[in-house]
Amino acid sequence: MAIRIYLDEVLKARHMTSKELCKWIGITEANLSVLRSGRAKGVRFTTLNKICYYLQCQVEEILRFDGRLEEGENPEEVFETRSGEEMK
Repeated sequence: MAIRIYLDEVLKARHMTSKELCKWIGITEANLSVLRSGRAKGVRFTTLNKICYYLQCQVEEILRFDGRLEEGENPEEVFETRSGEEMK
């Protein structure tokens, strides 16, 4: 995955369990587990806002871009417009 999740490290640094965080932000442990494992396809800004608020951290402490595309993505396709013309 091109976006790396560092939620476990931030939880550990804050001496908080994932169960405690779930209680504060109002999501299930199963949903937080999906996020922590990197299997989530997305996260709501409201959820991310609550995570950062209760952990007193910045987004970049939790989510980091590793400089690569998702596995199987073609870099040439990124620059194509909807009409099929390549951007200059």
